[in-house]
Amino acid sequence: MPLETIWQRYVAGGYATVRDATPAGADECFYLALIAFAEGEPDRAARWAIIAAERRPQSRVYTQAAAYMARVVGAGTARVYDDGTAFVAFIRGGGNVGLYAAVSTALRAIYDEHESLRLLDIGVGDGLALLPALTPAVTRLDLVEPSAALLSATRAALDARGIAHQAHPLTLGEFMTSAEGQRGQWDVIQATWSLQSIPPDERPAAFRWLRAHGARAVIAEFDVPQFAAPLSPERVRYFVARYERGLAEYDGDGGLVAQGFLLPVFFGAFDRTAARTNWEGPIQDWHDDLCAAGFAQVTARPLYPYFWADAVLLDAR
Repeated sequence: MPLETIWQRYVAGGYATVRDATPAGADECFYLALIAFAEGEPDRAARWAIIAAERRPQSRVYTQAAAYMARVVGAGTARVYDDGTAFVAFIRGGGNVGLYAAVSTALRAIYDEHESLRLLDIGVGDGLALLPALTPAVTRLDLVEPSAALLSATRAALDARGIAHQAHPLTLGEFMTSAEGQRGQWDVIQATWSLQSIPPDERPAAFRWLRAHGARAVIAEFDVPQFAAPLSPERVRYFVARYERGLAEYDGDGGLVAQGFLLPVFFGAFDRTAARTNWEGPIQDWHDDLCAAGFAQVTARPLYPYFWADAVLLDAR
């Protein structure tokens, strides 16, 4: 039974029409596992995931999903950042090494275009992209980051290098309405994978603020396709194919990243009880929104072929 047939039945008649289906293929079994998970039946989801793994044991996604869902049945859904060790191993390993090296190199090249640079980093995190990129050209540095722990780590690294900076433990929305956010002006405002946390209906106002307060906005994001619905076959196929690649990058860690980070993220994308925290999409949408905000010249260039989606650097002036 093709995924499209299951999907059509599900859309037309609801969960009851597919709940007791008897598919033969591994893909269909896994699809039913995701539907059952979304419908709040983790026990049934776990059974379908186990069958999918049995029928295609070479699939990293199916085998890791079976193990993860067994844990969910026993202990409940894991939150994405519950295991800090797994996240650190993820962000500092696999394709993230090349990804962050690429974005830091691109940022450094931009800084080198200036003799004196006023720089604002939105969502700096622990400085993984910023710190390797810094040059003496940066004469003023402002950091916006709502996580006190991540901001503290970046500040400590900057202090160790004797780099003066101003830190703002705020979200971008809070910073935009603060006194510094209302009067500040920067030569470059940068954001590396942080603006995706802003809902699309709030993004135009944020981009207008970037245009009003920055001569140039530099944004690193992923070029993610738009899907018709969370459980549509094309979205499920995309997730499975991409996560097969991502899981392969961490084969040697005994499942630390898979079980502690990647699988919670994967299933979180199909969890209807979880509040949405990011809004990725096609780079063309980002480009169009920047143009609508008043940037006269917006270019997009490839950064890195990341497992989840191609990383792209948007440069708006």
